[in-house]
Amino acid sequence: MNMFSRFMKDESGATAIEYGLIAAIVAVGIIAALQKVSGSLQSTFNSVSNSLDGQ
Repeated sequence: MNMFSRFMKDESGATAIEYGLIAAIVAVGIIAALQKVSGSLQSTFNSVSNSLDGQ
């Protein structure tokens, strides 16, 4: 019973899980932001490429 009560009080794994969840949320946010920006960024690179091809 003593081992079970120590297991229930141990919170070291909970911190790792919380950090993992925070990292996952940040990653999803970065992916969403990059998808929004990718269209305009691709357009800019295409414009630069076309300008360089013309010279």
